[in-house]
Amino acid sequence: MAQRLVLQRLLSLTPRTPLPQGQQILPGPLVPRAPPAPQSRAFGTSAGCRSTFNVQDGSDFQDRVVNNPKPVVVDFHAQWCGPCKILGPRLEKMVAKQEGKVLMAKVDIDDHTDLAIEYEVSAVPTVLAMKNGDVVDKFVGIKDEDQLEAFLKKLIGA
Repeated sequence: MAQRLVLQRLLSLTPRTPLPQGQQILPGPLVPRAPPAPQSRAFGTSAGCRSTFNVQDGSDFQDRVVNNPKPVVVDFHAQWCGPCKILGPRLEKMVAKQEGKVLMAKVDIDDHTDLAIEYEVSAVPTVLAMKNGDVVDKFVGIKDEDQLEAFLKKLIGA
């Protein structure tokens, strides 16, 4: 997503009209064009945004996951992992449906190798269910929505 925004910004700064034959663009300061028209995408603070968060470091994990009174689903993933890109949004959607009964922590294993080692993550995606600081359930790989719903209901106790 960040790469796409940088690319859009660069493209908005680059002239798009073809140059007459034989002319070159000389290096010089870039002059920004008018900002691009606003896109129809809106950002808000829905329940999905509040129930899912990215872990920043070990102490953040301790505070927001281990010491949390609510059950927490921990998604160990990586940017380069294809199955993670499928499971992540699916899991976020299912957690948002639980309306705050469960939270979701996202841990990038490349950024937080120490947490991946501590929780014995040997493949991604790995999803842990944590309650009162203890791992109570776990799965590795992709699950469909019915399996995710059963996993969450078991964690919540519904």
